[in-house]
Amino acid sequence: MSGAVKSNVFGSSGTVAAAAGGLSWQDVVTASTVTVESNRGYFINTTSNACTVTLPASPAVGDQVILLDYARTWDSNAVTIDSNGNNFQGDPDTYTVDYDTAGQGINIVYADSTKGWIPNSDIANALTASAPATQKAIFGFGTTGSNTGVTNLVNSSGVVASDTSAVGTARRSPAATGYGLDKAIFAYGYTSSAVSMSNLVSNSGVVASDVTGVGTARAYAEGASYGGDKGIIAYGEDNLSMSNLINSSGVVGSDVTGVGTARGRLAAAEYGGDKAIFAYGYNGSNVSVSNLVTNAGVVGSDVTGVGSARRTLAAAGYGSDLAIFGFGLISGNTGITNLVTNAGVVGSDVSAVGTARAYLAAAKYGGDKAIFAFGNDGGYDNTKNLVNSSGVVASDATGVGTAREQIKGAAYSITA
Repeated sequence: MSGAVKSNVFGSSGTVAAAAGGLSWQDVVTASTVTVESNRGYFINTTSNACTVTLPASPAVGDQVILLDYARTWDSNAVTIDSNGNNFQGDPDTYTVDYDTAGQGINIVYADSTKGWIPNSDIANALTASAPATQKAIFGFGTTGSNTGVTNLVNSSGVVASDTSAVGTARRSPAATGYGLDKAIFAYGYTSSAVSMSNLVSNSGVVASDVTGVGTARAYAEGASYGGDKGIIAYGEDNLSMSNLINSSGVVGSDVTGVGTARGRLAAAEYGGDKAIFAYGYNGSNVSVSNLVTNAGVVGSDVTGVGSARRTLAAAGYGSDLAIFGFGLISGNTGITNLVTNAGVVGSDVSAVGTARAYLAAAKYGGDKAIFAFGNDGGYDNTKNLVNSSGVVASDATGVGTAREQIKGAAYSITA
């Protein structure tokens, strides 16, 4: 209650301030979208469709919202939270927050601009948000017989753009990975000798000048993103077993003593939403082993490989949480591929589609697809092969850009 207090038997007068009266419960929501208000409760009925719930744009500290699964159907039609420019559990609004458990209830409270909305129920506290999907890709560096630093951007439809003039030291066989949700980095490589340097790529695909490297100079290492917003570069020649973690700002960490078979000329990709896998390679002979990387960047021991042992192949994520390894060199070039589950299990060989080649690159694009491009098929190549969200490799498409080998690719940008 609130308002003026009139004369009474106690002789009191003045004004009574408004008091919290609990949440106001609203009618059942059946629409596919709803914008909610602070300090209210909502029954969300997803019997017929999923629902995106947009939270208040300007919440105050202590504001509360409760959402309940009206018909126990969130497992078939999930509720997605749009935090409307604010953080959710400390993650930015660009993260996807889904609730997909039947009978689930969400009680969230706004803390501050740092953590944003924080779940206050047992089920909600178990939630792990997923990073937004990258949409574009970049291929860079390599050799045409002479080292180069040119790059080629790939749009969200898988179209490879013409050459962008080189920035940074021309070199071949660097490593590349995404970092910081929407950016990329090229690092290490070979000029006339192995080098330790990096070049950051902005979320608009602009390559920055050289940054003096950290860690052992090497070529034929590989990189992959992990943990949603970080990267890892590992292994390399001459038959090294070490890794360097890259934080969400693109800073390369010092060497971490490796785990697993020392080797170079391998491939790596993100899988499982927040983990990475390194597989195959060469240490005097071709190998077929893999090493899984946790979402904390810890490299696991060898897992006996599946599929043909080979080197100078490429790998990329595809789908929402899967990966694919493809092409490479056995005794001759090959185009076989191996799919990786979201548990990091490498599948058996899938028959080749497209020109058999080695020393190529791959990257994720379009949110859930992958692209293999460039390489050497007996000569320098700029062929590309798109991979759909089911892991099916398409036939050759004519490439754009300078044909070259020993090139690398990475995903960047969460904007299509």
